[in-house]
Amino acid sequence: IAEESTSWPGVTRPTHLGGLGFGFKWNMGWMHDSLGYVAHDPIHRQYHHHQMTFAMMYAYSEDFVLPLSHDEVVHGKGSLLRKMPGDRWRQLATLRAYLAYMWAHPGKQLLFMGGEIAQDNEWSEQRELDWWLLDDPSHAGVQSLVRDLNEAYRSTSALWRTDSDPAGFCWIDANDSGNNVFSFVRTDGEQRLACVANFAAVPHDGYRLGLPAAGRWAETVNTDSAAYQGSGVGNLGAVEATSEVWHGQPASAVVTLPPLGTVWFLNEG
Repeated sequence: IAEESTSWPGVTRPTHLGGLGFGFKWNMGWMHDSLGYVAHDPIHRQYHHHQMTFAMMYAYSEDFVLPLSHDEVVHGKGSLLRKMPGDRWRQLATLRAYLAYMWAHPGKQLLFMGGEIAQDNEWSEQRELDWWLLDDPSHAGVQSLVRDLNEAYRSTSALWRTDSDPAGFCWIDANDSGNNVFSFVRTDGEQRLACVANFAAVPHDGYRLGLPAAGRWAETVNTDSAAYQGSGVGNLGAVEATSEVWHGQPASAVVTLPPLGTVWFLNEG
């Protein structure tokens, strides 16, 4: 795995094709752009929407890892949690939404120690992690979310089987900056999963979402679930898509998007 920050081509290309032969390359551009986006207050994020979408312009030029590495939580940069604006509830909600967006995004996930419990203090090699934070239900909620994301990822082949194939990804709407919403579909030809992230501090009720097929779409992840100490805004487990064309997709469903939350919908036919 190459921790390499330039645009030199062919880092993960096989050596017999003139590449360096690494299995993966850190996507430093995605890391800096996305962390820059979530660092803005929600009311200002609409002006920085491109920071979350630009990575898809080059996502398939290499086999990428999406790194939230040690470099970002040391030397005065603060913890992941501290990078999020607002009060503590908004910080935790934004971190949960960001992690679920990352898990659904093309690329492999790298989360440095402490991120999975929403470590408050900056990391230091001189002490252990602040495990006592898990006595706080809100920090335990982030740990539970990361565990559930891993389980959902493993059981959803659409998220990894075609990870290096552009055919496995399609934006639903990459341009809804006014609502701070990003939506896309991951597919492997068998499964289809829609990820919708709302980085606004308010819920969006009655949001019509274009989908590639009519039928039932199960809500498999909701970062605003009360189980993670969120506000509990959601879709009661599933939505029903009809054949109304929307967002250039052949079907659509009216969904509820929780504040500072990411939801995954898995097509069940």
